[in-house]
Amino acid sequence: MLPDLHWAPAAPVWLLAIAGIAGLALLVNGWRQGMSVWPRLACLILLLVALAGPEIVRNEAKDIGDIALVVVDDSQSMHLGRRAEQSAAALAELRKKLAAVPNLETRIVTVPPSQRSEDGTRLFSAIDQGLADIAKSRLAGVILLTDGQVHDVPGQPRIGAPLHALLAGGPDERDRRLVMETVPAFGMVGDQARLAFHVDDPGHDEPVAVTLRRDGGAASIVHVPANRSTTLDVPIEHAGANVIELEAAPAPGELTLVNNRTAASISGVRDRLRVLLLSGEPHPGERMWRNLLKADPSVDLVHFTILRSPDKDDHTPIQQLSLIAFPTRELFEEKLKDFDLIIFDRFRRRNILPPAYYRNIANHVRDGGALLLVAGPELTAPDGLMNSPLAEILPAHANGSIVSQPFLPTVTETGKRHPLFQGLSTHWGRWVRAAGSQPVPDAETVMATPDGVPLLVLLRQGDGRVAQLDSDSAWLWGRGWDGGGPQAELLRRLAHWLMKEPELEENRLTGSAAGGTLRIERHGLQPGDRRVTVERPDGTSTELTLADQGDGRAIGEMPAELNGLWRISDGDLTALAAVGSLDSLEMGDVRATQDKLKGAIAANGGGLSWIKDGIPNLVKQDDGAQMSGSGWFGLRANRQTTVTATHSTPLLPAWLFLVLAAGLLALGWWHDARK
Repeated sequence: MLPDLHWAPAAPVWLLAIAGIAGLALLVNGWRQGMSVWPRLACLILLLVALAGPEIVRNEAKDIGDIALVVVDDSQSMHLGRRAEQSAAALAELRKKLAAVPNLETRIVTVPPSQRSEDGTRLFSAIDQGLADIAKSRLAGVILLTDGQVHDVPGQPRIGAPLHALLAGGPDERDRRLVMETVPAFGMVGDQARLAFHVDDPGHDEPVAVTLRRDGGAASIVHVPANRSTTLDVPIEHAGANVIELEAAPAPGELTLVNNRTAASISGVRDRLRVLLLSGEPHPGERMWRNLLKADPSVDLVHFTILRSPDKDDHTPIQQLSLIAFPTRELFEEKLKDFDLIIFDRFRRRNILPPAYYRNIANHVRDGGALLLVAGPELTAPDGLMNSPLAEILPAHANGSIVSQPFLPTVTETGKRHPLFQGLSTHWGRWVRAAGSQPVPDAETVMATPDGVPLLVLLRQGDGRVAQLDSDSAWLWGRGWDGGGPQAELLRRLAHWLMKEPELEENRLTGSAAGGTLRIERHGLQPGDRRVTVERPDGTSTELTLADQGDGRAIGEMPAELNGLWRISDGDLTALAAVGSLDSLEMGDVRATQDKLKGAIAANGGGLSWIKDGIPNLVKQDDGAQMSGSGWFGLRANRQTTVTATHSTPLLPAWLFLVLAAGLLALGWWHDARK
């Protein structure tokens, strides 16, 4: 560096100023007396300069170098095809070329996969973080290693240095994706819901085969035009979540199958649950079911109590009877299929219904209806329902015995694994009576007496369900006798199980994702660990063992490293689990592109290049010069330095100042002597 002239006064400046003024006053006085003032003026100036301490300062400086920032995109889309391999090789080559540039430091920032589906790839946020501790005066440039799928590009980004991009993948890549456009949140059970979707496959307009599955069941295939919206009507078959899965057929050479699949959940809502309650022999708990069902606003209850049989003859005049005639034909022929649940509460046949009507009920249950039989001692009577065609579908047959002393109802080992009793308090009071029965094969006894007499038996018949409660003492819990019990909750659950509420299914498979972990639960009545197959969104599969928890649940967990739709199957049941959003920014469009970065690159004077075309050479350029060209990227040469040492020397030695001052004084005296 060039030397500088610095001043180090031997006295305060104000004192030197006073001395200078005094000297000038003496010279003016001498000039009036005819003295020679010019040599004396020069001597005064020389003395003042000497007292001001002039020094020559030389600084030793060192070039502190420039900094190049490399931002590596490690998002999910960068692991498709050979992009990760390309990026790793490009980074290694780039390190070598940056190391060969003199006075250049390299810093590398990696952009991890986004944690939220709505974030996408936040490349420019990573740039801001990387530049936070880099002085702008030292920044030589920023180089991006990415596939171009960036979701936070500012409008006019200015980073104050060249911005370059090396793109993984290629401009000719193909990827087909299925996009769900509209999905209704709710649908009425028995009706249809309309979905709207399209298959995005730019440049290809041929029809695409789309596979449709409902609740993981059998697949059906529809052919739809690519790149055009398609509507599809799907039936809502049950209450609760109806999961509709759509999967587009793979395209030749496409990047990934992750975005070929999507799913929608439509909540099935029943308009009204229609229940037919038939009460027979009067007993203290007769109104139990009526009160329970009337308290539920979603239930439309039709209740008949049989007080008088048609063949009863007690000579009562007809005009004095106020009873409503039992509409048997309307109920059991015309309107039978309108009822979701039929309840017989201590009902005797009494020649009220012909055998054909009982067969109608049995067929209705097999076709998907539900039947609940609440029985007491009449179960074993000759006119009990055991001697009707309904016996074909009942889960237990009377054996003629009656339990007539108090007992404590117990939950069987099967019942402990059934959703009816999950989380239900089992601290309850005694019942006083039960009808003995023998369960049929495939029936499930979930409650029994301490001696093993069945109390509550469940059975699936065809597409429908049947429950048999062989005691008329449940009402005691509602009255609080002997401590009471969870009468309302248990009976409510029983009714909803009969009407196929999904949350009460004893055999079901579920999957949920949270915190990067996939949690799988298999509910079942059979004890033991379960083995499931888990299919990832990219089509690969793995086996997972679910550990039996002893309460009807078998649970397992595994890392959920990919966003998308995961399929879980144990051979009998299938479940779906969405990890992240199925329409996430990151996996929405995964084709490599330069379009999103073009504006930012141009605004910062950088260059764009595909990795497959080779890594450009790196050249340092002065600020304002061109920063990119064919086969090269420019880095700004900032030439920033820092001072490492300072050396100072007097302008002239002190003795030389004294000699010159004395000489000037002598010259003035000599001039005066000649006058």
